[in-house]
Amino acid sequence: MHFTSGINRPPFERDSAYLQVTSGCSHNRCAFCGYFKDTGFKRSPIAEIEEDIKEIPKYFGAPERIFLQAADGFAATYDVLMRTAELVHEYVPSVKTIGGYARIDDFLDKSVEQLRAMHEVCYSNPYIGVESGDDVILERVHKGYDAKTAREQLEKLTAAGLPIIANFLNGIGGKDYGLSHAQLTAKLYEGINISMIEVSSLTLIPRTPLHYQKTKGKFTEAGEVERLREMQEFLRRLTNETIFLSDHISMPFFVKAPLPEKKSEIIEAIDHIIDEVGEEALRTHRELNPIM
Repeated sequence: MHFTSGINRPPFERDSAYLQVTSGCSHNRCAFCGYFKDTGFKRSPIAEIEEDIKEIPKYFGAPERIFLQAADGFAATYDVLMRTAELVHEYVPSVKTIGGYARIDDFLDKSVEQLRAMHEVCYSNPYIGVESGDDVILERVHKGYDAKTAREQLEKLTAAGLPIIANFLNGIGGKDYGLSHAQLTAKLYEGINISMIEVSSLTLIPRTPLHYQKTKGKFTEAGEVERLREMQEFLRRLTNETIFLSDHISMPFFVKAPLPEKKSEIIEAIDHIIDEVGEEALRTHRELNPIM
């Protein structure tokens, strides 16, 4: 099978089969990201995709889900994604859903009707790295879109009935900027059909632009307690019925729980971590377990 960029997936997709439909990242300019720097972006030809689909049973047995590779498999065209689904159903009939990483701008060229058709043929829960709903942050980290564009595309997906997985990157605003990030990201997600929100904590990767800004004194990281207060504010402001997932290695706690039912319990548990663990131990944990 073809995996030009290697395998990249969130922890909860560990049991999925993997299929490359693109290589690299269509944007590859996010200031905090160290992935795909040696791989140019490319869309896989459908003939190559078909070859790989035929090999899925050999390597993955009879999977129920496929997680597209690489950084944003949904950057493939609508026609290619639809043909991919047809081939998956032909050669791997056990598959019930297809997901993958996605960027907000992967959906600019896809209409509500097309997204609805994609969902009908089994596309579900793409993992969208929105990162933040704060325009100051989005510009600082070079995401390539603003909150208005993000909202428009998220509304398209919801109108199409296509549920998503979204993220919250804790600490991305830096020192003394967490509350705005928390509030505006929660507002961005309001009314959107989000099956799950996964959280992780910013860890600066050497040789990335944001790490360089830190060395030049142009970016100061948020403290660990500050980050957890930011997380609490995000939870308080969040109105979605969804699953809250903290399973990333950069986080100091594991939880997978429904919201809003468990919101108060999670907020109280974070208070306990702040009181019992403290700033220094929390920072040591995160620095020994960098973002992946």
